[in-house]
Amino acid sequence: MGEVTIIGVDLAKNVFQVHGAAADGSVVFRKKLSRPQFARFMADHPPCVVAMEACASAHHWAREMARDGHEVRLIAPHYVKPFIKRQKNDAADAEAIVEAALRPTMRFVEPKTQEQQARAVAFRTREQLVKQRTEAVNALRSHLYEFGHVAPVGIGYVPRLEQVIADPDADIPDLAREICRVLLDQINQLTDRIDALKARIAALSNEAEMPRQLQTMPGVGPITALAVETFAPPMEQFRRGRDFAAWLGLVPRQHSTGGKQKLGKTSKMGQRDIRRLLVIGATAVIRWASRRGAPKGSWLARMLERKPVPVVAVALANKMARGIWAMLTRGESYRGPVLIGA
Repeated sequence: MGEVTIIGVDLAKNVFQVHGAAADGSVVFRKKLSRPQFARFMADHPPCVVAMEACASAHHWAREMARDGHEVRLIAPHYVKPFIKRQKNDAADAEAIVEAALRPTMRFVEPKTQEQQARAVAFRTREQLVKQRTEAVNALRSHLYEFGHVAPVGIGYVPRLEQVIADPDADIPDLAREICRVLLDQINQLTDRIDALKARIAALSNEAEMPRQLQTMPGVGPITALAVETFAPPMEQFRRGRDFAAWLGLVPRQHSTGGKQKLGKTSKMGQRDIRRLLVIGATAVIRWASRRGAPKGSWLARMLERKPVPVVAVALANKMARGIWAMLTRGESYRGPVLIGA
């Protein structure tokens, strides 16, 4: 039996499948362990490479394995899938993880710290609260629409709906009016929680050096800056800014063959939260540029003359991603071109 140099782990809540392999990839052992058994087994095992899919709880176990002296490699699940042979089960998944981790060109995910995951919790919770508030507002609008009262889409028009509910002359049955008041209370509570969480995120962004540096770029606010610090890997992993933009999915999808380059829509691969926030920030910059005017002859002015606004927004988000890479690798604040006229 050869010496184990790499262990592939198929993570779960209660049952863990481990696959030990030698340097040449030959199988040394296959084990199915409970959660306590897995922790003890890895703590007692001599240091080696431990490969796991970057899924739920993977970053927690990566920190635990690193504490035990192991070298941890996290792999995106869609990079592991091609290595599964025939039927899918826990043992086959663990073996495929080892096969993928042994590839010399494989790309790995950087394990996150507890602080990064804590910021991710704040970010995800804010998103969830915004979705819940949007759902409540749409429910209120649809209920009042059944009684002939119409309001435009958006959180800014909730006061108009509130006036309709409070109007005693509005032709709304008492039961429906009571339910609409419940929805209004829910919207107000969610708004208070969102505002409090937004203030907390802004405070976190102002405390750290990287988010403060990123906020010097037009279109990057506290939430976007915190998202970059939380979800993006170290910029040293990317050779150039275009690689970071490609990681975010802000480059065209390729269908090239036979030496002929065929480019399609944006790939939308990679980290969707940062990509979405950059596009929103770029759209805000374009909106201000449309009102106040972009500097004559600038890249943004030329693009707005030739392309639709959504296309320009994605292109500007791509430039912002490249700028973020340059700022973080060089340790500089934003010193790019002026995008909005005075």
